[in-house]
Amino acid sequence: MQNFDKVSKQIAVVALGTFAVVYAADYALLQYKMSKNDGADALGSVTSYYGAALKDGKMEIFTDQPQLETCVHSLFPHSGYRPCWYASRNTVKPIG
Repeated sequence: MQNFDKVSKQIAVVALGTFAVVYAADYALLQYKMSKNDGADALGSVTSYYGAALKDGKMEIFTDQPQLETCVHSLFPHSGYRPCWYASRNTVKPIG
């Protein structure tokens, strides 16, 4: 049982360390992209719409007022922006 506790702690430390290294590398790459070409390679945009849930479980999407959201080309969110790969999957924002 003590051996299992030791191995599980080592796995947790390695996983946390790996996450920290990947996050730091992602942030460094984003800062490099921001410094080149006025940040055009680092930032993107996604058009999103508002939608309201109906009683039958469907979603009514209001296309008359599209919202333009700025996103970052990275794995993780940085500087208050969502990653573009995530923002492009969630283009409908529910209201009410």
